[in-house]
Amino acid sequence: MSGNYYKTIIGNVNVDSQEKENKIAFMTCVEVVLMRRGNVNYNTVLAKLQSYHDSWIFECIDNPEHLRDILKEVYHNEYYSVVEEIRLESDRLEDMGKIKEDFLKVMLS
Repeated sequence: MSGNYYKTIIGNVNVDSQEKENKIAFMTCVEVVLMRRGNVNYNTVLAKLQSYHDSWIFECIDNPEHLRDILKEVYHNEYYSVVEEIRLESDRLEDMGKIKEDFLKVMLS
Protein backbone atom coordinates (compact mmCIF):
# COMPACT_ATOMS: atom_id res chain seq x y z
CA MET A 1 0.00 0.00 0.00
CA SER A 2 1.22 3.43 -0.81
CA GLY A 3 1.43 6.48 1.41
CA ASN A 4 -1.64 7.80 -0.41
CA TYR A 5 -3.71 4.98 1.13
CA TYR A 6 -2.93 6.19 4.66
CA LYS A 7 -3.44 9.85 3.75
CA THR A 8 -6.85 8.98 2.33
CA ILE A 9 -7.86 6.90 5.34
CA ILE A 10 -6.60 9.44 7.85
CA GLY A 11 -8.37 12.19 5.95
CA ASN A 12 -11.64 10.24 6.11
CA VAL A 13 -11.62 10.03 9.91
CA ASN A 14 -13.73 13.06 10.80
CA VAL A 15 -12.86 14.05 14.39
CA ASP A 16 -10.51 16.28 16.37
CA SER A 17 -6.82 15.49 16.15
CA GLN A 18 -6.48 13.65 19.51
CA GLU A 19 -9.47 11.44 18.80
CA LYS A 20 -8.20 10.88 15.26
CA GLU A 21 -4.82 9.77 16.62
CA ASN A 22 -6.53 7.44 19.11
CA LYS A 23 -8.70 5.88 16.41
CA ILE A 24 -5.70 5.37 14.15
CA ALA A 25 -3.70 3.82 17.01
CA PHE A 26 -6.56 1.49 17.92
CA MET A 27 -7.15 0.35 14.35
CA THR A 28 -3.41 -0.18 13.94
CA CYS A 29 -3.69 -2.69 16.80
CA VAL A 30 -6.49 -4.42 14.92
CA GLU A 31 -4.41 -4.57 11.78
CA VAL A 32 -1.34 -5.87 13.64
CA VAL A 33 -3.36 -8.70 15.20
CA LEU A 34 -4.74 -9.71 11.81
CA MET A 35 -1.30 -9.60 10.18
CA ARG A 36 0.11 -11.82 12.93
CA ARG A 37 -2.54 -14.42 12.17
CA GLY A 38 -1.23 -14.97 8.68
CA ASN A 39 -0.90 -13.32 5.32
CA VAL A 40 -3.56 -15.37 3.54
CA ASN A 41 -6.35 -14.59 6.02
CA TYR A 42 -5.24 -10.96 6.35
CA ASN A 43 -5.39 -10.49 2.58
CA THR A 44 -8.74 -12.28 2.46
CA VAL A 45 -10.12 -9.82 5.03
CA LEU A 46 -8.80 -6.87 3.01
CA ALA A 47 -10.25 -8.23 -0.23
CA LYS A 48 -13.66 -8.85 1.31
CA LEU A 49 -13.76 -5.39 2.91
CA GLN A 50 -13.02 -3.88 -0.48
CA SER A 51 -15.47 -6.11 -2.31
CA TYR A 52 -18.40 -5.86 0.12
CA HIS A 53 -17.99 -2.36 1.55
CA ASP A 54 -15.40 -0.52 -0.57
CA SER A 55 -13.42 0.15 2.60
CA TRP A 56 -10.22 -0.66 4.46
CA ILE A 57 -9.57 -1.84 8.01
CA PHE A 58 -8.91 1.70 9.27
CA GLU A 59 -12.34 2.80 8.11
CA CYS A 60 -14.03 0.09 10.17
CA ILE A 61 -13.60 2.18 13.32
CA ASP A 62 -16.80 3.93 12.25
CA ASN A 63 -18.49 0.76 10.96
CA PRO A 64 -17.14 -2.13 13.06
CA GLU A 65 -20.02 -4.35 12.00
CA HIS A 66 -18.44 -4.57 8.54
CA LEU A 67 -15.23 -5.95 10.00
CA ARG A 68 -17.12 -8.18 12.47
CA ASP A 69 -19.07 -9.93 9.73
CA ILE A 70 -15.99 -10.50 7.60
CA LEU A 71 -13.86 -11.72 10.50
CA LYS A 72 -16.59 -14.21 11.43
CA GLU A 73 -16.63 -15.40 7.82
CA VAL A 74 -12.85 -15.73 7.53
CA TYR A 75 -11.93 -16.99 11.00
CA HIS A 76 -15.04 -19.10 11.82
CA ASN A 77 -14.35 -20.83 15.16
CA GLU A 78 -11.33 -18.63 15.87
CA TYR A 79 -13.34 -15.40 15.71
CA TYR A 80 -13.58 -14.83 19.47
CA SER A 81 -9.88 -15.51 19.96
CA VAL A 82 -9.15 -12.86 17.30
CA VAL A 83 -11.35 -10.37 19.17
CA GLU A 84 -9.59 -11.26 22.43
CA GLU A 85 -6.19 -10.68 20.80
CA ILE A 86 -7.41 -7.28 19.60
CA ARG A 87 -8.52 -6.45 23.14
CA LEU A 88 -5.18 -7.54 24.60
CA GLU A 89 -3.15 -5.69 21.96
CA SER A 90 -5.16 -2.51 22.50
CA ASP A 91 -4.65 -2.74 26.28
CA ARG A 92 -1.15 -1.43 25.57
CA LEU A 93 -2.65 1.91 24.49
CA GLU A 94 -3.77 4.69 26.80
CA ASP A 95 -6.96 6.75 26.61
CA MET A 96 -8.83 4.26 24.42
CA GLY A 97 -11.85 3.96 26.73
CA LYS A 98 -14.88 4.82 24.59
CA ILE A 99 -13.26 3.97 21.25
CA LYS A 100 -12.30 0.51 22.46
CA GLU A 101 -15.53 -0.06 24.37
CA ASP A 102 -17.75 0.87 21.42
CA PHE A 103 -15.69 -1.20 18.97
CA LEU A 104 -15.62 -4.31 21.16
CA LYS A 105 -19.32 -4.02 21.98
CA VAL A 106 -20.11 -4.35 18.27
CA MET A 107 -17.51 -7.09 17.76
CA LEU A 108 -19.05 -9.16 20.56
CA SER A 109 -22.65 -8.66 19.44
